[in-house]
Amino acid sequence: MDKKASGFLSEFKTFIARGNVMDMAVGVIIGGAFSSITTSLINDIVMPVLGIFTDSISFAELSVKVGPAVITYGNFIQAILNFLIMAFVVFCLVKTINSFHRKKEAPPPPAPKASAEEKLLTEIRDLLRERK
Repeated sequence: MDKKASGFLSEFKTFIARGNVMDMAVGVIIGGAFSSITTSLINDIVMPVLGIFTDSISFAELSVKVGPAVITYGNFIQAILNFLIMAFVVFCLVKTINSFHRKKEAPPPPAPKASAEEKLLTEIRDLLRERK
């Protein structure tokens, strides 16, 4: 194996071994599992309720025929709603996680009080400035 290939494999090994990659892999797996939950929410709860207002049982039944082609725009509407709900949930999760990580800024400590010697030196300095 030449040096370029072994360097590439070494870089790849370093990349895979990082904690962030493992965290990302866990996130993708959980996201995939969560996707089935949001799909069920859309298909089994949201769409039937919205179907009441469209006189249809499901948006999936909405279609239009153009010549021999059938355009099922209801499926597209379901996919958009699924995406919006998923994006909203991810936004809420990220917002919650960020609030846990955000450090509350402590107010700066009060300035230490000047000692008697510092007060006297400050007065002398001010008197010297006045004379000039």
